[in-house]
Amino acid sequence: CMCPAGWKLLAMLALVLVVMVWYSISREDRYMELFYFPVPEKREPCLQGEAERKASRLFGNYSRDQPIFLQLKDYFWVKTPSAYELPYGTKGSAGSSGSDRSSSCGSLKCRRCVVVGNGHRLRNSSLGAAINKYDVVIRCVPVSSYFLAGYEGDVGSKTTMRLFYPESAHFDPKVENNPDTLLVLVAFKAMDFHWIETILSDKKRVQKGFWKQPPLIWEVNPKQIRILNPFFMEITADKLLSLPMQQPRKIKQKPTTGLLAITLALHLCDLVHIAGFGYPDAYNKKQTIHYYEQITLKSMVGSGHNVSQEALAIKRMLEIGAVKNLTSF
Repeated sequence: CMCPAGWKLLAMLALVLVVMVWYSISREDRYMELFYFPVPEKREPCLQGEAERKASRLFGNYSRDQPIFLQLKDYFWVKTPSAYELPYGTKGSAGSSGSDRSSSCGSLKCRRCVVVGNGHRLRNSSLGAAINKYDVVIRCVPVSSYFLAGYEGDVGSKTTMRLFYPESAHFDPKVENNPDTLLVLVAFKAMDFHWIETILSDKKRVQKGFWKQPPLIWEVNPKQIRILNPFFMEITADKLLSLPMQQPRKIKQKPTTGLLAITLALHLCDLVHIAGFGYPDAYNKKQTIHYYEQITLKSMVGSGHNVSQEALAIKRMLEIGAVKNLTSF
């Protein structure tokens, strides 16, 4: 028979256990509230300038005065003053094509944007229809229509902007001919400029200086091509990841195009949602990192991307409400 003191101790332990369980559940609810934003049945109100106001907490002296695309007339290559070399500036490099701030969304009073990553969390998400309803859909390399085929129910089919670099350009010329999509070159090195110049001007092709051979024939409409202002790479690296601007000739660390796309959206849009971001836990060796292929986290070794640091940057964006998440993170 247990003495009264024993029963009292048991009751206290049970009470502590109940409190701990309640606290754990409440913390989990708070976590989901911060990092998961289920798709609402009604469109969320869009307040002009809201994303810019919240993004200023991340980027400090943040301004929309910076052009999204580099300016270049008639595709002549000109030197552009800049404090940094690529990928953070155009010092010693060239200008580029394009002029407008976005595609057909320039007249919108309030831009609703979604940045769609390539993460495995998109698989079986059934987000496709919701993604297609946004004013601007920004996708990251290498997701062209080729990689959307068969997954439209999860990832949608609309693409307003697609960020790419030469090595990610698809060899099938028919893949890139959607007239509603702007193809936005992210230039990591001077050879990227030269490659796009030879493609658009039909000059002798550049075949050296790439980690993977880009297409030598790329039948895209020049009116669809834009080149992203390296300013966005600079503030992504500096303000979000605290990377040094002056690195050895061979850049060892750089942001992913996914994080870069979010920075671009915060500059361009008034409401920014994200989907398909986040990598598996390091101990989960067999979990694929993309929804469309079977490669694992091992493939990121030597890529120059710090996925842990990027996860912290995205969590900070979620915490301050600069972006909201359509998938768990």
